[in-house]
Amino acid sequence: MTYKLFDLTGKVALVTGGNGGIGLAMAEALAQAGASVEIWGTNLEKNARALAQLKAHGGKVGARIVDVSAEENVVAGFNATLAEFGRVDSCFANAGISNRWKSFLDIGGEDYRRVMAVNLDGMIWTMREACRHMKARAEAGDPGGSIVALASLGALFGAARNQDYTATKAAIISVTNGIAVEFARYGVRANSLMPGWIATDMTGASQESEVFVKNVISRVPYRRWGRPDELGGIAVYLASDASSFHNGDSILVDGGYSKF
Repeated sequence: MTYKLFDLTGKVALVTGGNGGIGLAMAEALAQAGASVEIWGTNLEKNARALAQLKAHGGKVGARIVDVSAEENVVAGFNATLAEFGRVDSCFANAGISNRWKSFLDIGGEDYRRVMAVNLDGMIWTMREACRHMKARAEAGDPGGSIVALASLGALFGAARNQDYTATKAAIISVTNGIAVEFARYGVRANSLMPGWIATDMTGASQESEVFVKNVISRVPYRRWGRPDELGGIAVYLASDASSFHNGDSILVDGGYSKF
């Protein structure tokens, strides 16, 4: 007998920030597992390239321009996704940006506000709309759903010159825990992921820094950067029925960095 709980056939997944990096890697894994997948992004060309990659796996896929920093954009985007796909079974609130300040003393202004708007507000709006949909579906006799927020290893450790980014990641873990408690009665589970040092465009400058690689990546027990596709398996698990009782967790995917 084949174990089928990881089969996502018939399920719909939404991935914000899904046109690159960890978001695209998760979207590809979800599509390969049989899910229909909708990605949101703010760059038309990146959306088109990502959509072409996803189409190669077969199944129904879509890409939409949505800037999650504005509440009205998220509401309109989610409604449009529902109109196209009919439902959302798993929602991956992944869209995020980062500043790299010279010092904590420089943090402020519009760049600071933009990080807060995308990384915290945008995730809250996205997860709120997913919960609204899943609650209504449960009340109509179709319970269930998975909410996944992309936090960061930085939520647990001091990150010099990046305090605004890590503040949003720590906050979103608390938000996700609250969702886990409030919406479990509707069959909804909510968990956060805390990736460690993953090689993406966001970490490009650090990847090119010999000092950073020597001082930080050398502490990863694997002695290397993580790959975006190494988040694919946990994404499929959290979207699948295999995780039906996994709720309110913050899951580290850091190659053991935090243990060394």
